[in-house]
Amino acid sequence: MNIGKLYIIAAPSGAGKTSLVKAMVESTPHVRVSVSHTTRGIRPGEQDGVNYHFTSVDGFQDMLEKNMFLEHAEVFGNYYGTSAHWVREQLNKGEDVILEIDWQGAQQVRSLMPDAVSIFILPPSLEALRERLIGRATDDLSIIERRMSQAVSEMSHYGEFQYLVINDEFDLALRDLQTIIRSQRLSINWMQHYKEDLIKGLLG
Repeated sequence: MNIGKLYIIAAPSGAGKTSLVKAMVESTPHVRVSVSHTTRGIRPGEQDGVNYHFTSVDGFQDMLEKNMFLEHAEVFGNYYGTSAHWVREQLNKGEDVILEIDWQGAQQVRSLMPDAVSIFILPPSLEALRERLIGRATDDLSIIERRMSQAVSEMSHYGEFQYLVINDEFDLALRDLQTIIRSQRLSINWMQHYKEDLIKGLLG
């Protein structure tokens, strides 16, 4: 059975992770992004099952007790978790899967799936990060200040990841992410699966 590749992508809030991942999924075949479960409220424009699987705290705790999450975390008073069954199902189909999680979740996933490729996204400056958070208009100033304080702590963990992408110019950062995936698809394991007929033909 063809096995896809698992990618962990982490970044502080406002670094542009979600926009970059969305653009990469739209432009790269056989790449899926995991839809996390969360207890936070739904925001304007979001759809249940598309942006997140929105659930109650009791429902989340029930899933947690049944060991249904590959990783989980509490962020600003809300819970987030990744379905272990869905991720493994997609990988077994030969699809690549992206997890948009924080550094703590990344540690959990790496302990269970050490072959995962990990990428950290940084903003070009703290000033740019603050401007992006304000520009989203989804949080009040007190929450933005909390996110800015948390961002420095989060960014200090960049060294735990295999790749580092600076999101200064969006198109360049997107090409960097695409290059990372492209390099993985030139590995022997990937090529043996997806180019099996060609290799057999060449070897007679």
